[in-house]
Amino acid sequence: MGDKVGFFTDTTVCIGCKACEVACKQWNQLPDDGFVFTGMSLDNTGHLGSTSWRHVAFVERPIPAQGQKSGNDFSWLFSSDVCKHCQRAGCLEACPTGAILRTEFDTVYVQPDICNGCGYCVSACPFGVIDRREDDGRAFKCTFCYDRLKDDLTPACAKACPTESIVFGPLEQIKDEARRRLRTVHERGVTDAYLYGMDEESQPGTEGLNAFFLLVDEPEVYNLPPDPVVPTKTAAQSWTAAALASVGMFAAVVGATWYAAAGGRR
Repeated sequence: MGDKVGFFTDTTVCIGCKACEVACKQWNQLPDDGFVFTGMSLDNTGHLGSTSWRHVAFVERPIPAQGQKSGNDFSWLFSSDVCKHCQRAGCLEACPTGAILRTEFDTVYVQPDICNGCGYCVSACPFGVIDRREDDGRAFKCTFCYDRLKDDLTPACAKACPTESIVFGPLEQIKDEARRRLRTVHERGVTDAYLYGMDEESQPGTEGLNAFFLLVDEPEVYNLPPDPVVPTKTAAQSWTAAALASVGMFAAVVGATWYAAAGGRR
């Protein structure tokens, strides 16, 4: 068994260079996403998808960054998004064919030769990460460079990152690094900074992420859900609510029938 590994993305040092996107596509031989103008600043990919396993978001804000000198009413936020490889993965739980599995590195991997293109995993992902290709309908997402992990190599995106915004390593080790960086950012006056999804306490809906982030604004600003929940986690509550509703309807029908019968006898 390999060590549990993860990604820590520090958005405060991301410069939006897209080296991670390019390295991911080159290593995994992914096709381009079309040379289009999205209208979202300098972002030409728009979101994660079946052929974009890393996506760099460019967020333009008409407000100054915390700690920035007064008089500047504009700021940038950059963030390299990726599959979260959730501790409790909705895609894995929803897959009916066993195409999605958890590897010896605690990452979530889609086996393309077993995927039948049913799409259940797409609707089960609370982050909207996994996607199906138009040509054959099979689902694809970040593999965490599983082939490189087996050869004891760093994933392509983290290897290419020039600012160490993407940190790769043993999960507990990068959690310590994340806490250290958060303290440093706070000491520099950016007190709004926080860690998103590092453990179950901060994100119980997925029981923590193997790819977590240091953010300085609300999750929605980065196109991340504030409180993601794996659908199967609430299944018991849904069935309980449905059962109670059924009992209530049955009682109402019985009561109405009894009342009608009693009124008829008058």
